[in-house]
Amino acid sequence: MDSRTHDQKRDIFSEDQPTVDWKGRPSNPIKHGGMRAAAFVLGVQAFEIMAIAAVGNNLITYVTNEMHYSLSKAANIVTNFIGTVFLLTLFGGYLSDSYLGCFWSMLVFGFIELSGFILLSVQAHLPQLKPPPCNMLIDGDRCIEAKGVEALIFFVALYLVALGSGCVKPNMLTHGGDQFNKSDSKQSKKLSTYFNAAYFAFSLGELIALTLLVWIQTHSGMDIGFGVSAIVMAMGLICLVSGTLYYRNKPPQGSILAPIAQVFVAAFFKRSQVPPSSPHMLESHFTMSNERPITDRFSFLDKACIRRQEGNTNNAKESPWRLCSVNQVEQVKILISIIPIFASTIVFNTILAQLQTFSVSQGSVMNNELTKSFHIPPASLQAIPYILLIFIVPLYDYFFVPFARKITGNDSGITPLQRIGVGLFVATFSMVSAALMEKKRRDSFLNSGETLSIFWITPQFLIFGLSEMFTAVGLIEFFYKQSLKGMQSFLTAMTYCSYSFGFYLSSVLVSLINKITSSRSMDGGWLGGVDLNKGRLDLFYWLLAGLSFINFLNYLFWARWYNNNSCSRSPSGKAHHNSIHEEGFHNTFGPAKVVGDDNIP
Repeated sequence: MDSRTHDQKRDIFSEDQPTVDWKGRPSNPIKHGGMRAAAFVLGVQAFEIMAIAAVGNNLITYVTNEMHYSLSKAANIVTNFIGTVFLLTLFGGYLSDSYLGCFWSMLVFGFIELSGFILLSVQAHLPQLKPPPCNMLIDGDRCIEAKGVEALIFFVALYLVALGSGCVKPNMLTHGGDQFNKSDSKQSKKLSTYFNAAYFAFSLGELIALTLLVWIQTHSGMDIGFGVSAIVMAMGLICLVSGTLYYRNKPPQGSILAPIAQVFVAAFFKRSQVPPSSPHMLESHFTMSNERPITDRFSFLDKACIRRQEGNTNNAKESPWRLCSVNQVEQVKILISIIPIFASTIVFNTILAQLQTFSVSQGSVMNNELTKSFHIPPASLQAIPYILLIFIVPLYDYFFVPFARKITGNDSGITPLQRIGVGLFVATFSMVSAALMEKKRRDSFLNSGETLSIFWITPQFLIFGLSEMFTAVGLIEFFYKQSLKGMQSFLTAMTYCSYSFGFYLSSVLVSLINKITSSRSMDGGWLGGVDLNKGRLDLFYWLLAGLSFINFLNYLFWARWYNNNSCSRSPSGKAHHNSIHEEGFHNTFGPAKVVGDDNIP
């Protein structure tokens, strides 16, 4: 039973939340938090992404070569798996903010992820848990696809990893950020440094996974590769536990969804009531020294703040499901406002899905010989964006941001929305490059029997790496600046959820295109079969390039809508820029009071 009072629940978004140590005592700023504590979280992030990336980015090779699934089915297995990982981040963020807290969420689900890696390694090692060995490129039609117990063990292991990773991911960034006091100017600067370091740790983990760990998988077997991922994940958990004595922990707040649901329920039940005709009519509901903005958008939700005026019952307490605070309503408006921005990045992550599936398959049929004794694993091509990011991110921070700041006056150089837009535009050219290179590769093989070097497909990875620096980081920054009280992990999860929908959309597109094109052709359609030379992957890439450009135009519309609707009205009727979209409503205006509260002067 939640022991918080009605007023405490109403103001969950706006009150300053105290931090505690591992025993639940108030944290000591000298002993707890800061970069020392955050360093342990950075270690967890590097190890976790290293473990999951080594599996996810080379999973299509294991699914086709050892589980004997067709290329299109294998691609869908991979995209469904990765999509599930990111979709489960919402569940992990909700559990953390509401009940477990970041530390315990990371610890519990980290062990679940570790168990999945161990089970994958055991299956890959034992022949009786896999179909009989068979070369899919030579005898693809005769190979036996994994079914029954073999498939069951594989998918149980795979989705244990998905559950664990999905619930760990949103809490790493949030727990690291919780180590800094944002109200302290020095700590605030260190917080900015931490987020830069966190993205660097992410890129470094991806780079090691896509080079060293994928090389181990390729040359020592997938059983050893999965086992190494298990060892790396165990190192991450050791790193997490090692920092226990230094962490500042934010206690869970109870259900974070209830205050949101209350707004919709209260607005529905009061839908017939007539709201005040102008903001100044609400003036009596605010202290004049603490005005709050009332946004014009989604004004139907304002009815949730109206106290019923029935006879002499003005002093009666209304249920939180019938009466909400202004602050509560404004938080819900923020959440609704950011959904179109979030949705506009889904196609971007559909492109990312191709780089982790079909582009790896492209590399597998190209000449990957660097020297006579060293061959580049196709999955390692995905390391290219992260090599680029390790060098470009510092250059961006040290050179571009100060230069742009002088022109725009913005502390970040360009706004997060502008940054996302640049990334979405550049991503289109990644698919244009992929389409051109695939046509050249296919024509060279069919016309002259020539096998092109694997380096021909590196431009699509380089271009996407550049676009990811803008879009991914811009999206994280955009959500972070919304910073709703008690919902940090959940908001971080929303950025990951974009990946999930992008990978699910990829699965839908692959299945749909394969069905449509195979019905009109006798050779299996664009993406049918295992042999890329019999398909038309280049046409699929052109389709994605077109969708990406249309999505960019769609994003421009919603970004303009978001900016045009960022004006609010104060109770006195004065319009001003709505700063809740920049720093978070609770940081700017303090605790909320309900419309009609009796204790308001």
